[in-house]
Amino acid sequence: MHFAQGFLFMQQQELIPHLFRTEFSKITAVLCKAFGIEHIEAAEDIASETFLAALENWTYKGIPENPAAWLYTVAKNKARTYLQRNRLFEQKISSHLRQSEKEDEEIAIDLSGANITDSQLQMLFALCHPAIPPESQIGLALRILCGFGIDEIAHAFLTNKETINKRLFRAKEKLRQEKVTIEFPGEAAIGNRLEAVLTTLYLLFNEGYYSECQDSVLREDLCLEAMRLTCLLLESPQTCLPKVKALLALMCFHASRFAARKDERGEMVLYHDQDSSLWNTELIAKGAYFLHEASRGNQLSTYHLEAAIAYWHTIKEDTKEKWENVLQLYNQLLQIRYSPIAALNRKYALSKANGKQEAIVEAEKLKLEGNPFYFALLGELYTGIDNRKAERNFRQALSLAGTAADRRAIQKKLDILSDQK
Repeated sequence: MHFAQGFLFMQQQELIPHLFRTEFSKITAVLCKAFGIEHIEAAEDIASETFLAALENWTYKGIPENPAAWLYTVAKNKARTYLQRNRLFEQKISSHLRQSEKEDEEIAIDLSGANITDSQLQMLFALCHPAIPPESQIGLALRILCGFGIDEIAHAFLTNKETINKRLFRAKEKLRQEKVTIEFPGEAAIGNRLEAVLTTLYLLFNEGYYSECQDSVLREDLCLEAMRLTCLLLESPQTCLPKVKALLALMCFHASRFAARKDERGEMVLYHDQDSSLWNTELIAKGAYFLHEASRGNQLSTYHLEAAIAYWHTIKEDTKEKWENVLQLYNQLLQIRYSPIAALNRKYALSKANGKQEAIVEAEKLKLEGNPFYFALLGELYTGIDNRKAERNFRQALSLAGTAADRRAIQKKLDILSDQK
């Protein structure tokens, strides 16, 4: 391969996946709004074909000056061709899409910033329609609006690709049967659908913050996309609600530590080893602002509690006050919604507040035998108390670890213990 071609290929290897994450959902949402939700596959296909055309075209002709605009132009042309070939669309949408009968008249597929924003927000609520199960709502939104692959969705739901494909197919069929319209729902409908919308955005952020689908410590593009979509909710008076503000606060606090979370080799840096001078103070301030705004009123959600926990983690000093507050917040969180990860994190906070011995007793009661984080926590707790047990637990964690990043982090712990023998 010629050197220039190789450089271009490397650019595409980074650029096209990034654009897929940021632009696929925009194109799909706008086309689906124009076509109607019963033609959701057509919108997805046109968006996919647009990126295939980019891959083929840019390899030989070079990356255009404005890649996103190039994608929008190609998507509009493909949409026009599709509509011209499928007369069944005419009765429903031709009056909205055509301004004249001239063959060369531009079809009004509006990919302006304002319409993209409206379409994505309306699409998000359409996909979270109560006629389909919550897991299908979230799966569809992750696929269509967030550009998740089937593998990534399967991991998010701890299931396999076949189950996800069947689930998404049934959900699309149900949306067709219900003749769901892509529009901003009324106040009552918002209350029914908002929880699924927020869960989708929470999962999207988590997939970027800690992904087991790729050997990458951090995928900032996914996190930023989740934050962008959450900000869209806050731009509407109907969804500018305390729990939405709390979710954005949580994201801001976590995002503030991006730069410190991996080293120059791209490897994971654990919280207590992070250089706090790399933390983004502007994002911490934004998180504090949204958490304060979220506290107005009497609503308390899991997002409020997780955001408050994340806030205390922006204070690097290991004070007793800090860890006692974190411990109490985990107590409240587990009462509202139990999860194994929250239970493990509570045990770590317990060790910092009351000492390792008490935490070991409590942690071993969990018996999460298939969970690598359970054994990694026990390894951490036993370090300095019984290094043999620490090593045994770290080795068990290593055997269960799902990513290369996790394996490297655990191996570092084992290396330290080995040096101390």
